[in-house]
Amino acid sequence: MPEIIAGLEIPETAAVAEATEQRFEVDGADHARKFLLERGFPATAAGTVWTAIALHTTPGIPGRMAPETAVTHFGVLTDVLGFGLGELDGDRVAAIVAAHPRGNFKTEFLRTSVDGLRHRPGTTNGTVNSDYLEHFVPGFRRTTTVERITGSPWPS
Repeated sequence: MPEIIAGLEIPETAAVAEATEQRFEVDGADHARKFLLERGFPATAAGTVWTAIALHTTPGIPGRMAPETAVTHFGVLTDVLGFGLGELDGDRVAAIVAAHPRGNFKTEFLRTSVDGLRHRPGTTNGTVNSDYLEHFVPGFRRTTTVERITGSPWPS
């Protein structure tokens, strides 16, 4: 698992910088899989990393999956939202933050997220990512699931 962790760190920057019609999680997962395969990692390891990254923002599912997927999901929740932070050893957290300062994490995380999503707003539907656009992009309005159902081509 330690070698797989390296693959989990690569994709975010590449994914938010890319102009595609895929969700950024899928772009990130694709980048990580390609990165690992090009460096000789087994396809199974690359697949594990792909799943962990692709599902890391999906509520309720990753925590019930393989350890790599669950750890990625809960790690992101802790890093971004502070989920479970109070349950961690305070001295260890302080040592980690001293070695790797968070800087202006909240602002930079939100800015980077918006920058990576504003050119593909349709990919945020049904995800937490639409929250970023709704909050920071004037005029952005998410399409609701009800609107998608009532606007479908089915007559009833």
